[in-house]
Amino acid sequence: MSTKTTRRGIKSLLLQAKFFLVEFLNITYQLWPNPLRKYYLRCFGIKVGKKSCIHRKCKFFHVGKITVGERSVINFGCYLDNRRGIYIGSNVGIAHNSKIYTLGHNIESPHFETKGAQVTICDNVFIFANAMIMPGVTIGEGAIILPGSVVTKDVPSRKIVGGNPARVIRDRTAEIDYNQSYNYWFAL
Repeated sequence: MSTKTTRRGIKSLLLQAKFFLVEFLNITYQLWPNPLRKYYLRCFGIKVGKKSCIHRKCKFFHVGKITVGERSVINFGCYLDNRRGIYIGSNVGIAHNSKIYTLGHNIESPHFETKGAQVTICDNVFIFANAMIMPGVTIGEGAIILPGSVVTKDVPSRKIVGGNPARVIRDRTAEIDYNQSYNYWFAL
């Protein structure tokens, strides 16, 4: 057996082990009640700040590479493609079934290789249900993403965006005077 074949076999085995670990994380993290879940997630390199929570039935694509600030809530059923990293600031609300992607494929490539970049969501952002955030996007402080939006480009601070692809609809004029904290033990 050649050295090249052996390396491919080891690489394949390590990749399978990583997939097993990610699946184990996806199954087991939701068994813990919210206040304890963040400590369990830290065992997998996922950092969740004070009074923040990631609700049940969310799907991780990797271990680690997620940082969540204080008083932020990621609701039931979100996809968190953390393969290239996700940074979520403080006082952020992400509604159910939203999807954050950090990796995709180069559709112009004959080899269809992967390409991607970290997603950054700044403080005081609210993302409504069923939104999709694509790789490399930064969502500025205080922005609002309307339901079902597909965000393919950076969103400036305090803008309200919506549609597919998302476009600026108007400025957010109201002062931000709320704190996200939905840290119930068995919330959806």
